[in-house]
Amino acid sequence: MAAETKTIRALGLCSGGLDSILSGLVLRDQGIDVRWITFETPFFSSTKAKNASNHTGIPLMVRNITPAYMQMMRSPSVILGKQMNPCMDCHSLMFRLAGEMMTEQGFDFLFSGEVLGQRPMSQTRTSLRYVEKHSGYSGLIVRPLSAKRLPETIPERNGLVDRHRLLGLTGRSRKPQLQMAKTYGVTEFPAPAGGCLLTDKIFSRRLKDLFDHQADYPEKDLNLLKFGRHLRVDPQTKIVVGRTQQDNEQINRCIDPETDMVLKVDNFPGPLVVIPGGGGEPVVMLAASICAGYSKAPNHSPVTVNVQVGKHRRQVIALGIPPAENQRLMI
Repeated sequence: MAAETKTIRALGLCSGGLDSILSGLVLRDQGIDVRWITFETPFFSSTKAKNASNHTGIPLMVRNITPAYMQMMRSPSVILGKQMNPCMDCHSLMFRLAGEMMTEQGFDFLFSGEVLGQRPMSQTRTSLRYVEKHSGYSGLIVRPLSAKRLPETIPERNGLVDRHRLLGLTGRSRKPQLQMAKTYGVTEFPAPAGGCLLTDKIFSRRLKDLFDHQADYPEKDLNLLKFGRHLRVDPQTKIVVGRTQQDNEQINRCIDPETDMVLKVDNFPGPLVVIPGGGGEPVVMLAASICAGYSKAPNHSPVTVNVQVGKHRRQVIALGIPPAENQRLMI
């Protein structure tokens, strides 16, 4: 009886974009058992990766890595982009975590959809090498779309992957990938840009403010950065003001009702205002005035503002501050 041929297993990092999808399909064409892993934090989600998995049938594992990610973000060695985006160290961390799973679950190698030269910071030859070195899995990361322009990896050298059937894409043009998508019948994929809040100027400014004023970063505080207007009152206190009803609802999901102070104008439509961690009476009165100023209450008239922390509720009377006067506090 002939000996059974061992199934080659590959674990890929999946963002859900077209390059991720194609890299998985190229390897699957070689008879390799392809699986994906995607990571979640408050800065990026797994939604696109889940859609890619549903459309291709490639199984997907989802892991929340917020604690490890925040530890990486606060490391002095982190290399940032234009905003708070640590692309190279982010990729190194993800490959390290994926590599640990590769070892635990018996995969043969890692792969990704990175294309040499496509992104000026994270996909240069130097940065790809940096990621490999700092992930701890140098030589075990296959990049199917650009493999022929990169050094031969251990899986290729050992015959686990046929290098001749991999590609040599480079640069920022999307034409080859779009043609490949037609060949594979891939019709659903997101636009190549966006997805990470750490590249957003306003979000990055808020995150830096959080780093400057807090020693710990509960996930709720990180999620709260996505919504409303953020005003810094003093080193210990900030105020978050909702913009719309939907914004109010999102903010409400991010608060700790036992410690965060919530304000709402009585009898008039207006924003949900939150003081994370609460504050003293001067801060409460300032927040109440800000809350009144953004509401539909009549200008220059005292209004009642409801204030709640946990089960404790009370009311204060405040005169609205015009929104324009809050600009000096805006983060």
